[in-house]
Amino acid sequence: MKNRVQVPFEKGTAEQLKAGDYVFLTGTIYTARDAAHKRMYESMKKGEPLPIDLEGNILYYLGPSPAREGQVIGSAGPTTSSRMDKYTPDMLEKGLKGMVGKGKRSPEVIEAMKKYGAVYFAAVGGAGALLSKCIKTAEVVAYDDLGTEAIRKLTVEDLPVIVVIDSLGHNLYEEAPEEWRRN
Repeated sequence: MKNRVQVPFEKGTAEQLKAGDYVFLTGTIYTARDAAHKRMYESMKKGEPLPIDLEGNILYYLGPSPAREGQVIGSAGPTTSSRMDKYTPDMLEKGLKGMVGKGKRSPEVIEAMKKYGAVYFAAVGGAGALLSKCIKTAEVVAYDDLGTEAIRKLTVEDLPVIVVIDSLGHNLYEEAPEEWRRN
């Protein structure tokens, strides 16, 4: 099934998406990688406010390459998501509704996704140059000192992703091979 989805998510949107759905995201999302996650996690543990509101939002695990002349952003391919797993359950508790990356997630993250009604999207690794064409604006909004790992606010138009793990915990990485074996 193909869905065009507005981001940030409205209440109930994440729960409507199912593992295996092809989705085109349009609207505002944020980038954050390892260093930004660590810093946000430390802020949460100290009771300090986060630099962005996670409620209903999507984090794209991305550290873009520098933009070439005339481009909004450089190559924008996903990074390995498991590196953020330590921090993700706390971010989901704060209202995060979606993540875009590549690779598997831990059982703890999947349980938190089910508890808080969130989804995990995969973007195609190795297609960063193509994915960057879906990014219409990019602005550093926090942690500028982290360079490529700074938090960026992106305006995206029809960013192609696949729901890999839905809010019920259905996991395409596990279920697709099983279905293939049965057929």
